[in-house]
Amino acid sequence: MRAMMLDKPKSGLILRDTPTPKPAAGQVLLRVGACAVCRTDLHIVDGELSAPKLPLILGHQIVGRIEKIGGRAVGDEASPFRIGDRVGVPWLGWTDGNCIYCRSGRENLCDNAKFTGYTIDGGYAEYAVADARFCFPLPDGKNDTEVAPLLCAGLIGFRAYRKIGNAHRLGIYGFGNAATLITQVALFERREVYAFTRPGDAATQKAARSLGCAWAGDSDEAPPEKLDAAIIFASVGPLVPAALKNIVKGGIVVCGGIHMSDIPAFSYDDLWGERTITSVANLTRQDGEEFLRLAPQVPVKTKVQEFPLEQANEALAAFRSGKTTGTPVLKVIQADFSHG
Repeated sequence: MRAMMLDKPKSGLILRDTPTPKPAAGQVLLRVGACAVCRTDLHIVDGELSAPKLPLILGHQIVGRIEKIGGRAVGDEASPFRIGDRVGVPWLGWTDGNCIYCRSGRENLCDNAKFTGYTIDGGYAEYAVADARFCFPLPDGKNDTEVAPLLCAGLIGFRAYRKIGNAHRLGIYGFGNAATLITQVALFERREVYAFTRPGDAATQKAARSLGCAWAGDSDEAPPEKLDAAIIFASVGPLVPAALKNIVKGGIVVCGGIHMSDIPAFSYDDLWGERTITSVANLTRQDGEEFLRLAPQVPVKTKVQEFPLEQANEALAAFRSGKTTGTPVLKVIQADFSHG
């Protein structure tokens, strides 16, 4: 099969022909249809997440169809899936199921967890193996490239969103893929959304207002009203004290990324009044099930820019620069000789 491989951080991906993986018991082999690009992929390439398996196939927003079921006969009633089923594979790829976190409904914090496209090979390839327990069934309807961004920007964004509880007036800092998807959910649930972008980013502010945001402005501006909660999707530490200044007493600031630059010192007065700062780590399967049930009701719409598999480096560069017409998604077309 063809795969885009990362040999070492701070280097480009290399297109290689590599053996098609074989699924073990409990795993499925997927023929990849699409894999969306995520900022976490950039953190891995840039060496900001320091423990990837190497060499590595990136990609944790995989949409594909089941080609083989490991250790089971086709049609085995014990299997949750069948050959040809369309499934999605998220960031959380495996947990031990036995630790204190897994046994208390917090599998996202499992110390032994494995992650798709980081410690497990991911979807920048024609085929991928995944643990069947961590695959989500996907109905037919939207094409693969449209669905792919829901599997990280959507799922982890949704976990961050649920952290705000019943907050009505929500500020979102960093108005990219996750923010665009979660804003649609927030508006569906009749909340007010205030969008904060890079200073001077008039185009993104216009897009946020057209989506239905009550206000859009620069990240160093104060909103016209105090916020009940804020979610920070940008990996910019100084936004934390900025958001604290803009929330009401008892409000919450949720840091929605896996990596963030250092948070500068701030006055305790900005935290006082029972304000809260929290992070979001990974996701649980329950998050995925809830979001994928809700998304069609909204309905959550994605905007994507397709790249062929062999242009994964160009897709990453476009994501880094912000010069895209939508979420970069690798559309994977299998070569005739790729599987045998």
